[in-house]
Amino acid sequence: MTKEKAQKYSYWVNTVILLMVFGLMAFFWMLDVPFLVIFSIPTACVYIIGYFLIYKEKLDIYVWMVYLWLSIYMGLTTICLGYGFGFHLYCMSMIPVMFVTEYLAYKLKTRSLKALYVSIAVCVVYIVSTGYVSNIGPIYERDESAAKVFWLMNSVIVFGFLIFYTNWMLSLVKESDKRLVEMAHIDRLTGLYNRHYLMELLQGLISTDANDVIAMADIDYFKKINDTYGHNAGDYCLQKLAEILRGYSDQATVGRWGGEEFLIYLPAEKSKPDFFENLRRKVEETEFCFENNNINVTITIGIAKRNTHASVEKWIQQADENLYIGKNKGRNMCIEKA
Repeated sequence: MTKEKAQKYSYWVNTVILLMVFGLMAFFWMLDVPFLVIFSIPTACVYIIGYFLIYKEKLDIYVWMVYLWLSIYMGLTTICLGYGFGFHLYCMSMIPVMFVTEYLAYKLKTRSLKALYVSIAVCVVYIVSTGYVSNIGPIYERDESAAKVFWLMNSVIVFGFLIFYTNWMLSLVKESDKRLVEMAHIDRLTGLYNRHYLMELLQGLISTDANDVIAMADIDYFKKINDTYGHNAGDYCLQKLAEILRGYSDQATVGRWGGEEFLIYLPAEKSKPDFFENLRRKVEETEFCFENNNINVTITIGIAKRNTHASVEKWIQQADENLYIGKNKGRNMCIEKA
């Protein structure tokens, strides 16, 4: 999540809570609880100030202010009306939200409250307020039918928060996990699979079809490209070649093996005649232009069919050996040799 999204989300949450405050203020007036009606005024001011803090991107101060006031609000409403109205239930929704907030602050690299300590403080407020009501009773004795309605409404709100934030937290964790997997499997420069993923793929193959093929493709005279046009030009050529290889990803699995080498896995059921020759020709015919410099880019490809009696390492080694045969024969060619 970006800071802009967090800011937008904070506006939305602040508005919902402010509307709830006005609704509760009207309800307290109907119940004839003057203290809570008056207390709703500074409560509304807190969330009005919240808009200013969100606008100024002072989200850490905003969060502290909201949680402090929510704790006071929860405690006072419980003491005034008793726990039959269900205000004490809000502590259950506050605690997971605090941990979500701390996680978001960590992701956004901003200051955050310490969710563990604040959660303990909320628990203390809960114990003190409900303990007061249990031993002394609420300050205002009101109609039980109103209490039941309000207990139901507060329960729905609290469990709604719990469900929403738990689901949101799970989606954040899944998204982070997905990004970690991508970071572990994707080469940052080219956006193709990296060596680690390719090895996992080949070692995990269920197929033992001898017509499965891997190929090692290498950019010809890559060092000369770097020396002549600079390393940025070299990176450009790698990225441009990666674009070409992605065009074949519906037939083969392609990835950067390392440096200027790319590994291509072509399963038997998708194997086509002249697949690698067509790829070689495609690279040769593609225009590589960097900073008004036309760069002649070709590739040499070493191809190896699967030997069901050999290990994955031997399979890759055979493709690599064929690649260097092609290099020694003059480059810009495909070599397949048993």
